[in-house]
Amino acid sequence: MELQKQYTLTGADGKPYFSKQKGKFGGHRKNKIYGRMDCPAALHAIAKGQYVKYRVFFADEETAIAAGYRPCAVCILKKYAVWKKEHKKGAANT
Repeated sequence: MELQKQYTLTGADGKPYFSKQKGKFGGHRKNKIYGRMDCPAALHAIAKGQYVKYRVFFADEETAIAAGYRPCAVCILKKYAVWKKEHKKGAANT
């Protein structure tokens, strides 16, 4: 009997769950940032021994957003710019 690998992903509620599918996006739990799996900033931090402790994975971008994560300013720059503009607008209204 062959065991199937399971991956720990983060759901829209921010809670971990097991999946048979790998995550398509990675994130940083403490900073609430998500990005591509090949993000140069994340890969650099991981290579330096940082980041790994807080690393999370998402099935898709929609789930990362629903869980309260923002786009990475390095690997998802256009979506980050939109997020930043909206965030500033929301902060000005409070």
